[in-house]
Amino acid sequence: MCVLSALALAASLVPLALSAPTSGSGLSAQVESRAAAGYSSPPYYPAPNGGWLSSWADAYEKAQRVVRNMTLAEKVNLTTGTGLFMGPCAGQTGSALRFGIPNLCLHDSPLGVRNSDHNTAFPAGITVGATFDKDLMYDRGVELGEEFRGKGINVLLGPSVGPIGRKPRGGRNWEGFGADPSLQAIGAAETIKGIQSRGVIATIKHYIGNEQEMYRMSSPVQTGYSSNIDDRTLHELYLWPFAEGVRAGVGAVMAAYNDVNSSACSQNSKLLNDILKDELGFQGFVMTDWLGQYGGVSSALAGLDMAMPGDGAIPLLGTAYWGSELSRSILNGIVPVSRLNDMVTRIVATWYKMGQDGDYPLPNFSSNTQDATGPLYPGALISPSGVVNQYVNVQADHNITARAIARDAITLLKNDDNILPLKTSDSLKVFGTDAGPNPDGLNSCADMGCNKGVLTMGWGSGTSRLPYLVTPQEAIGNISSNATFYITDNFPSNVAVSAGDIAVVFINADSGENYITVEGNPGDRTAAGLNAWHNGDKLVKDAAAKFSKVVVVIHTVGPILMEEWVDLPSVKAVLVAHLPGQEAGWSLTDILFGDYSPSGHLPYTIPRSESDYPSSVGLLSQPLVQIQDTYTEGLYIDYRHFLKANITPRYPFGHGLSYTTFSFSQPTLPIPNLPHHNPKH
Repeated sequence: MCVLSALALAASLVPLALSAPTSGSGLSAQVESRAAAGYSSPPYYPAPNGGWLSSWADAYEKAQRVVRNMTLAEKVNLTTGTGLFMGPCAGQTGSALRFGIPNLCLHDSPLGVRNSDHNTAFPAGITVGATFDKDLMYDRGVELGEEFRGKGINVLLGPSVGPIGRKPRGGRNWEGFGADPSLQAIGAAETIKGIQSRGVIATIKHYIGNEQEMYRMSSPVQTGYSSNIDDRTLHELYLWPFAEGVRAGVGAVMAAYNDVNSSACSQNSKLLNDILKDELGFQGFVMTDWLGQYGGVSSALAGLDMAMPGDGAIPLLGTAYWGSELSRSILNGIVPVSRLNDMVTRIVATWYKMGQDGDYPLPNFSSNTQDATGPLYPGALISPSGVVNQYVNVQADHNITARAIARDAITLLKNDDNILPLKTSDSLKVFGTDAGPNPDGLNSCADMGCNKGVLTMGWGSGTSRLPYLVTPQEAIGNISSNATFYITDNFPSNVAVSAGDIAVVFINADSGENYITVEGNPGDRTAAGLNAWHNGDKLVKDAAAKFSKVVVVIHTVGPILMEEWVDLPSVKAVLVAHLPGQEAGWSLTDILFGDYSPSGHLPYTIPRSESDYPSSVGLLSQPLVQIQDTYTEGLYIDYRHFLKANITPRYPFGHGLSYTTFSFSQPTLPIPNLPHHNPKH
């Protein structure tokens, strides 16, 4: 979530009264009355203090000394964002300059610095997951950390492990590592360790149950949906990646917009105080998603530590649930001083633990404009102007890692007659707009909110501007001596076909965040379903009707149906290239032409039909009332469901072929001739 999505929500928000939750049975009864039968979030107070874990002891000792001497205003400054567009970053806190603590810069995204320049657009999380390679996961984290630090960003808003991929049509599944808690957990832990090795605070998100984009946000006319999850399912599936993130030492957790068991995540004391801070022993700080705070005192007592972007009650007018209102709640005794002290101590301790009290750069970019100069505070009615972009190049040689990830993620689903790898002399006819560039220009769609040209990432706040893009058309054209390109999604009627020709057909499927609707899809894949976009299935079938040898290349955010064409005799090979980022072309030709053998594995299941999934994981739409999204399937999502229901998918989770050939034979065990042994008595 970030500024554009925040604005989409801003107009619908109104202040909620700052009042303390009642204690004991009163609050419990209130929660129970709203919750679906059998699901509840019982109250858990008070919020546990941090600082008891030995690995955080030094940082907490420093933080406690500082916080002990802070004024109330300085403490509140660090817990409350300065407001929408009130600085260069997606969000920034106030400062405590007497103690050397600047405005902390919080910024997207999990795959690269968002709305900036001279940065790397890495492959998306789902692509990293498809490598099943811990070293690449870590290396990407290290290089993300280097780039965010180089831009002066204190807090990187990633990695994302929620959604985990419960709903195959879910809009932001591609930001995470795959539809398996272990894969998500390993991907998150390695990414966090890499990011924080460079002194940047990582943020694991969205905590928790954020499995659908539509109706996740609350407004005066509708409360965000409630994910109703039983305790075992919560712990064994959805909490697992967060637990590994905490174990890896993550500095920040972002609460989701939605409710869990009819209690908003940002003020759910069961989730924040009990499970996260007490049970898991989380030592860092908890922030809201942007404008995801729905009450002041209630969220403070429930374990929230930082409100983003700060003016959540009436955005752009400076009205906040915290800020001066938090000060008032402290002074009148509704929120204990000890709770505020713990909020601030958690933030400052994390800052110290990452070594940001040393020679840490200040922000040198603006996410609000690409111009060199402009308003310093675009959200203010009157703002001073100055230099906002210094165009610091943080890319180094990170294209090497980006290419390696995109290449090693490519998943070979089918390779009949060993048609792959191709030869540079093969006669190729290449079809599909997904092979080419965006005709409107690189980065012409804000936050990648369109599907034009090769699909490098989904859309929304989890994106990054491309510093450059090597398209498949460019890469194939540079390698093949005999390739003809038809950058169209309709099969041309005048294509001449020769006996030795090989058709290479590019198709894709896109999704993203709900503040942008692309071709009828409001984040989630409502209109497209699990089908290829832009006439993709027909394009493959038309090519298969003309050519005897067809190779299909798919760029996709998640599962995609291919039953209409995958068994056609002329469809010889199918590759899933996932979301490759800036190195889309070179990473693909590395595999297509045999410089490397494919080593990727599916990080999700590809079904034969969408009806193969349990009905409970479909998208839900019910305006004007709170949607009750009850996880009746329990632990059985993706491959777990297919195994339990004894359903054979088209391609299972983990599937992936290589160019290696091998065979099994009857094992033999030779009997060696041993010297005769005469035992002595």
